[in-house]
Amino acid sequence: MKIISSIEDLRDQLRGQLRTAFVPTMGNLHEGHLSLMRLARRHGDPVVASIFVNRLQFGPNEDFDKYPRTFQADVEKLEKEGVYVLFAPTEKDLYPEPQEYRVQPPDGLGNILEGEFRPGFFNGVCTVVTKLFSCVQPRVAVFGKKDYQQLMIIRNMARQFALPTEIIGAETFRAEDGLALSSRNGYLSPAERAEAPFLYQTLQYVAEQARAGHPDLAALERDAMARLAGHGWQPDYVSIRKRMDLQAPSAAEHAAGDPLVVLTAAKLGNTRLIDNLEI
Repeated sequence: MKIISSIEDLRDQLRGQLRTAFVPTMGNLHEGHLSLMRLARRHGDPVVASIFVNRLQFGPNEDFDKYPRTFQADVEKLEKEGVYVLFAPTEKDLYPEPQEYRVQPPDGLGNILEGEFRPGFFNGVCTVVTKLFSCVQPRVAVFGKKDYQQLMIIRNMARQFALPTEIIGAETFRAEDGLALSSRNGYLSPAERAEAPFLYQTLQYVAEQARAGHPDLAALERDAMARLAGHGWQPDYVSIRKRMDLQAPSAAEHAAGDPLVVLTAAKLGNTRLIDNLEI
C-alpha cells in the first residue's frame, strides 16, 4: 500500500485509473470502516482510502482536538484489506490556503436533525468531500448508512453537480449487542458501553410501533425521548422521517405506507451517539 500526502503525488499515482473506488474516513478505523473497503472492492479497482480529520466539520465546542487518531494501527488494517493507496494529507496539504469557498447544502435538508444540532457540520462535510473527490476522482465512493443524513446529502450533491462518481451506501455495521460501530464509542466508560445498546433498542421499539400502525408519530417520538431520558441519556432527537427526503410524513403518507426511517442522536455521559433504522 502506498501512503501519499500531497495532492500532486496522489494524482500522479492514480493517473489513468478509470475504476477507482474511494472510501473517505477520519481514521481510528474499526470493523465498520473495513467493511466499507470490502464493499468498495466489489464496485471498483483500485481501492483508495483517505484519513483526514476535517476541522471544517467540527463546531467550536466539539471534539476536534481529542478525536481519536490511531494512524499506525489504521495503516496496518488497511494493508490487510489490500487497499492500494492511502491518501493521508495534512491540513496544509488539503487546505494550503484558507478554504474560503464552501459547499452549502440546502436548508431543507442541511439544517434539520444533525444540521440543527451541529450548525455548519454539513457545510464542512460537503466541502471536504468535494475536495477529496477532486483529488481522487473516483468512479464510485462508499459511505456508511449510519450517517444516514450525511449519505443523502452527499448523494444529492453528487447528482446536482453531475459529479462522475456513484455514491454507494453501506449497511450499518453493528456489534453483537446491536450498538452501531463508531470511533466515538471509544469515549464510553465500561458502564456506558453496557448501556449504549439501549439506543438501538429504542429505535427497534419505535420501528415496531410504526409498523403496527401507531397513529400518532409525534407522540411515539416523545415516548422514545422519554425512554432514553429515563435511562440517563440526553436525547437531541428521535425523529421519524420519510426515507426519500427526510421530511416529516403526514398522517396520510404514513397511512399509505411511505417508506420511513427513524433517526436519533443522544448523549450518554459526555459521548454523543447517532443511529437510525429504516422502517
